[in-house]
Amino acid sequence: MGAVTSTAPSPGTPDSSLLDLAPVIPVVIVHDVADAVPMARALVAGGLPAIEVTFRTPAAADAIRAIADEVPDAVVGAGTVLTPEQVETAVAAGSRFLVTPGWTDRLLGALDASGLPYLPGVSTTSEVVALLERGVEEMKFFPAEAAGGTAYLKALASPLPRARFCPTGGVNASNALGYLSLPNVGCVGGTWMLPPDALEAGDWARVESLAREAAALRR
Repeated sequence: MGAVTSTAPSPGTPDSSLLDLAPVIPVVIVHDVADAVPMARALVAGGLPAIEVTFRTPAAADAIRAIADEVPDAVVGAGTVLTPEQVETAVAAGSRFLVTPGWTDRLLGALDASGLPYLPGVSTTSEVVALLERGVEEMKFFPAEAAGGTAYLKALASPLPRARFCPTGGVNASNALGYLSLPNVGCVGGTWMLPPDALEAGDWARVESLAREAAALRR
């Protein structure tokens, strides 16, 4: 089995890795489908094209579908994918990538069969080694801060150089650059560019501004 990397087409950059589209992947929880398109447009305008819509609300699939249909420059994916059935739902909705908080053999089989790039979640060395054994080289490190943060990932870099990560969980504007400075981190996932009060008010200009600041984070 060849190495599996999370390849997702980017506007103007065919076949680039999902981890390389932008330094930050916004992790989005959509409660009202009407917010999905303006929020996605604001994130893309701010320089964050890869958008993870989590399967934590009943609105998730419809939000993904709306973004896929109406925001062509967005690379929209499904997050918090827990079952093969959710994989099928995400694919049908137009997801271009899949993200899980953890994995099982059954779930990994469904992710692989989907034909989409995916980031399976890991929090231990054994999980990383098991995925590398299966040819999967790009992963979500979750919950990043609780599982050991930058010190843990730094310790993995030398013995497991093929593994690349998107740390998510406790990552914010203050510590994101610390993660991005690591050689085995391609990008981070976070929610800080989507403050609840801005979403409640529909303040998409503020979301765009915060997205622009996040997009400017570089090594």
